Amino acid sequence: MPMNLVWALVVLVVNFSGCFTEGMSNSSVSTRPDVVNIASILTFDSIIGKVAKIALQAAIEDVNSDPAILKGTKLKITFHDSNYSGFLSMMAALQVMETEAVAIIGPQSSVIAHVISHVANELQVPLLSFTATDPALSSLQYPFFVRTTHSDLYQMAAIADIVQYYEWRHVIAIYMDDDHGRNGIISLGDQLAARGCKISHKAPINPQATKTDISDVLVQVALMESRVLVVHTYANWGLDILEVAKSLQMLNNGYVWIATNWLSTVIDISSPLPLKTIDVMQGFITLRSYTKESNLTRKFASEWRNLTTFGLSTYCLYAYDTVWLLARALDAYFDQGGNMSFSKDIRLNELKGEILNLNSLSIFNGGNLLLQDILKVKMKGLTGVIEYTSDKDLVFPAYEVLNVIGTGVRKIGYWSNSSGLSTIPPETANTDTPRQSSSSEALHDMVWPGPTMKKPRGWVFPENGRQMVIGVPHRVSYTEFVGQSEDTSAFKGYCIDVFTSAVNLLPYAVPYKFESFGDSVKNPSNTKLVSLIDAGVYDAAVGDIAITTNRTRLADFSQPFIESGLVVVAPVTRSKSSTWAFLRPFSPLMWCVSGIFFIVVGAVVWTLEHRINDEFRGPPKKQIVTVLWFTFSTMFSSHRENTLSALGRMVLILWLFVVLIINSSYTASLTSILTVQKLYSPIKGIDSLMASKDPIGYQENSFVRNYLIAEYGIHEDRLIPLSLPEDFEKALKAGPNHGGVAAVVDERAYLELFLSTRCDFSIVGQEFTKNGWGFAFPQDSPLAADLSTAILKLSENGELQRIHDKWLLRSACSSQGTKFEVDQLELASFQGLFFIFGMACFLALIIYIAQTIRQFYKHYPDLSETTGRSIQSGPIKTFISFVDEKEETTKARSKRKFSEGSSSTTYANNAAMQNYNSNRTYADNASLQNYNGSRIDMSVDTLK
Repeated sequence: MPMNLVWALVVLVVNFSGCFTEGMSNSSVSTRPDVVNIASILTFDSIIGKVAKIALQAAIEDVNSDPAILKGTKLKITFHDSNYSGFLSMMAALQVMETEAVAIIGPQSSVIAHVISHVANELQVPLLSFTATDPALSSLQYPFFVRTTHSDLYQMAAIADIVQYYEWRHVIAIYMDDDHGRNGIISLGDQLAARGCKISHKAPINPQATKTDISDVLVQVALMESRVLVVHTYANWGLDILEVAKSLQMLNNGYVWIATNWLSTVIDISSPLPLKTIDVMQGFITLRSYTKESNLTRKFASEWRNLTTFGLSTYCLYAYDTVWLLARALDAYFDQGGNMSFSKDIRLNELKGEILNLNSLSIFNGGNLLLQDILKVKMKGLTGVIEYTSDKDLVFPAYEVLNVIGTGVRKIGYWSNSSGLSTIPPETANTDTPRQSSSSEALHDMVWPGPTMKKPRGWVFPENGRQMVIGVPHRVSYTEFVGQSEDTSAFKGYCIDVFTSAVNLLPYAVPYKFESFGDSVKNPSNTKLVSLIDAGVYDAAVGDIAITTNRTRLADFSQPFIESGLVVVAPVTRSKSSTWAFLRPFSPLMWCVSGIFFIVVGAVVWTLEHRINDEFRGPPKKQIVTVLWFTFSTMFSSHRENTLSALGRMVLILWLFVVLIINSSYTASLTSILTVQKLYSPIKGIDSLMASKDPIGYQENSFVRNYLIAEYGIHEDRLIPLSLPEDFEKALKAGPNHGGVAAVVDERAYLELFLSTRCDFSIVGQEFTKNGWGFAFPQDSPLAADLSTAILKLSENGELQRIHDKWLLRSACSSQGTKFEVDQLELASFQGLFFIFGMACFLALIIYIAQTIRQFYKHYPDLSETTGRSIQSGPIKTFISFVDEKEETTKARSKRKFSEGSSSTTYANNAAMQNYNSNRTYADNASLQNYNGSRIDMSVDTLK
């Protein structure tokens, strides 16, 4: 308690020392000093601390020996031992600040990093840690904390992908109960939840726990269902947990152990491990930070063997890169004009104390600039590319997935944040393949604890000696599904046989016992039975339990082992043949429309053929007979009349196609009516029940009542509960007018069994719900999924059908081959066909009329200039006569008229030509006489 008070006091003093910003005293050094002081806080006695110190010293030596890095400035590092104590780490941090260090490398523990980060924030000194992987340290609360390795957030994402890949749903988390352990497991829980999995139990261990304390925790873990154990702890304590687990026989076949990278660190650094130690981790899965092999890593590994006998861990590589990261940032800092400037805060002088010399602490004035330079560094180190994201995380987080076998480990795959699990290296997977954590080839084969190559199930029943208590409905009807023997009280029936057969397929024993649910007077409510599972009274329920929405809110269900939707059963009568059976295929409207179209077709064809086809001419009586004979004979394609016009042939072809469809439909429907036995019922299905006001029967205590009220709005007064099959039969025979029901609504499985011996009733209409029966289990129970797989196997190997035939197959009354009366073929089925043909006839008539009018005006051009009165009398009669006249006659008359007109024109032209010639001769003679007279006169005058 006194130590905790001192620690709290120190934290408060340091945190609040920045709240009073008053006079500062400044001391400055040159821009590029000869020496830059840095510090490192490690736990010297830990295996990571031992190798990290060596790696840091090697890095300092390499940096100082390279004049191109800091251009003559040397790094001087001082090491401080935290000795596993947060208080001592705080004191070490305060001592570091007295030496005017510009950065701190460390601390090694996330717990200590939380404490020291407050000091770093206050004195503006960057804190670089390559081992503090707590995801919470990435928050904005710690701006001067810089993680030079990957956060546990990504390690937990990798573990969650592994759990999902092996199809486990629940895991148990074993961790140290401190900031590092708690925050890491919180991240694991979030990652599992995103993949549909969860942590079923958390087993925290006190950081100061003894092996006895660890044993107490693991004993509780052994009693849990899940056998997938995730261990998130430190390298020094992890082996103690494994030794205790071995003593409790928790490393045997059936367990799955997944360790975070602490285990790979122990193996890498302490290799070769003693056989006793390596024996307790056989079959484990562990992770190791992925580093791509390069010339740099090979060179450093060669030098490492000359520095120490410890193995080379990835923490060594990250420690080495941390020094180089800081050196490059300092170089950039000095290039920007930064200097080694520190400030004394006179506020600390007001805090009197002889033990804590707080006034000796200094604030690094260039801390913010150096922090930004650190986050801007882009370099290639031993661990690969070093570059920070906007969230202050290193880019390209990746891990190796290792399987501990023999005296070492075997690499079974990789994980990266971009590609998930993969058997190829991350740098290749990132560019060539998408995430494939669910792929069957995401990891190589594993050797599991045991050892065994068979993947563990990941869970067992709790080791508490208690059998599963399974509730079974005690039915009084339809005991073929589930019933109880009167002699032995043993349960039997279809559902019981399916359950026991499925359980026998499971690769592990399932201890259980059946308990009867119900009063043996009436059928119990299966909804109440399922609710008792949710209440913890039963561990499961087996029986004729329909999977409904409300029930799935209370429990998880297995795969349905029988389909059983809701159907309607009503009394039926058998249809008898009659004298007028040949009229039943078509409805009256269909007959009328078909007859009208036969007449219309005859009229249209007659119109199109009348002027050019002699077979469609003659006296009116003959033409009417021809039209009727032609149109109805097309029904059998026996018409003798030929069609000559293109329009007539087009209409006839379309009509023959229509007739073919009508004939085929009529023949098929009539054949069915005359050859197949038909059943008739006024109830057509659930829709007709809703439209009526008749009472409806349902099985007592069934979910059907609430379903019909809620989903179909049927008033509850219409619903009559019935218990036994005999009650069903009696109510249906009585009918709604004599105290019975019009129909019964129930699940198909029951009603098929009911109808197997009762031929006066039948299922009418379609099944209006789709559901099935399943076994109920508590929510998130893994047994539901296992039983589902077993039921599928029963279906595939034919065992499920054999059980069905054993209990439910009946042959006393079979309705096979008997069908309900088929509805008559309505006009709606042929509307499209008639519409298309009608439009074709209409277009043909329009074209024909246009052609006829054009021909009419061609042959009677003088009628276009007649007066209005004459249009109403003479031309119309002329047009009607023209239409009725045969086209050949019209053409002949037109040709004759044309000939006569040509003769008259020739005579007139000849007369005119003769008159013109006579006149021209007379004129020429007169002109000649005048000319001659003039010549005589001129001659006389000359003589004179």
